[in-house]
Amino acid sequence: MPDAAPPALPDSPDYPLAARTAPTLAALDAHLVECRACPRLVAWREEVARERRAAFRDEHYWGRPVPGFGDPAARVVVVGLAPAAHGANRTGRMFTGDRSGDFLFAAMHRTGFANQATSVAADDGLELRDIRVTAPVRCAPPANKPTPEERRRCAPYLARELELVGSGVRVAVALGGIGWQALLTTLAEQGWDVPRPRPRFAHGAEVTLARRSDDGTTAGPGATLTVLGCFHVSQQNTFTGRLTPDMLDDVLRRARELADA
Repeated sequence: MPDAAPPALPDSPDYPLAARTAPTLAALDAHLVECRACPRLVAWREEVARERRAAFRDEHYWGRPVPGFGDPAARVVVVGLAPAAHGANRTGRMFTGDRSGDFLFAAMHRTGFANQATSVAADDGLELRDIRVTAPVRCAPPANKPTPEERRRCAPYLARELELVGSGVRVAVALGGIGWQALLTTLAEQGWDVPRPRPRFAHGAEVTLARRSDDGTTAGPGATLTVLGCFHVSQQNTFTGRLTPDMLDDVLRRARELADA
């Protein structure tokens, strides 16, 4: 018999595909943080980590792909876009260390999903309850704009994370249009009955999906999932009032209501 093909190296375009077999969230994270499959993103995240922003010149930047964060048995998953260059790319924890995260975690605290309202560092004591935050792209992209190819290449990480969190997930909150499209694409590939044409993103959009078994019937526990749309917590939205604290709180409260139903 021919020898098995050697595993892809971290800088290979095929490296993320091996994430599909990660047996645990810890194993998935260990694989993820070694990934160097997207040369443009690797160059940018590492340049930012070397140059550093003046306010953080004395800090050591993470400068690597960023794992998801939160309750491993969450019933609600929040899907953003990608780590911020001087936020999660600096701290190593999703939405931590920038104003977008401040806005998001303050809302989670007000709605009972977080034990505190601030997120300044990976060891600051923040704990999430019944909720998890993740993203379809795990490296900080230049101008916050990953390319379609970079989003496609990174997709196995989101897919496997959703599988490992498991059938207890009842609600997925998509922050922004890219998160919405990436999430629906992943769910369709995993056997969820995503309508065609796909529902359009809007703040407050709500779509309930069913997962079907091979015989076409609804497939038991965890067979429904509601996707909620929410404007992204970027400063472009929060500073202009396009997304207010009350608007975000309403989405998170709706997520809790659906998870409890």
